[in-house]
Amino acid sequence: MMIRQEELRDQEEVYNLIKKAFETAAEKDGTEQDLVEALRNSEAFIPELSLVAVEDDRIIGHILFSKVRIGNQEELALAPLSVRPKYQRKGIGLALIEKGHHVAKELGYEYVVVLGHETYYPKAGYIPASQFGIRAPFDVPDQNFMAIRLCDGAKKVDGIVQYDKAFGI
Repeated sequence: MMIRQEELRDQEEVYNLIKKAFETAAEKDGTEQDLVEALRNSEAFIPELSLVAVEDDRIIGHILFSKVRIGNQEELALAPLSVRPKYQRKGIGLALIEKGHHVAKELGYEYVVVLGHETYYPKAGYIPASQFGIRAPFDVPDQNFMAIRLCDGAKKVDGIVQYDKAFGI
């Protein structure tokens, strides 16, 4: 498996992958693929942080990190993470997260927030965002709104996350 930056020619395949991946997900709203489309056309989009996992010339996973504001800092949100159902539970999602974190650090980002499953994202180092002073702009259980500090020397952050309007929040 190879992880690389998404290319323009991948977009239709990624759209269909996201739709398929979320069909059986317990937590979904059915518009995850449309969120990616909206984010690609927003100021929050960072091309280097739209990554695909490829095996045998087929895209089997996708992850997107986009810009958010936390207090007066520009940081990142992870949303969504998608893996083809046939390839789930094989470490592909965690590999995409790890690669995304690496690229994000290289680009100078210090924190990533995610709204997600409380048993999955801690495997990648996420903890309740409240432990960093980060708050969601909506009501959510503390264990589902998580964050990770990407580097030890990160500035202290404090505030409510401001998502791009593409999120519809």
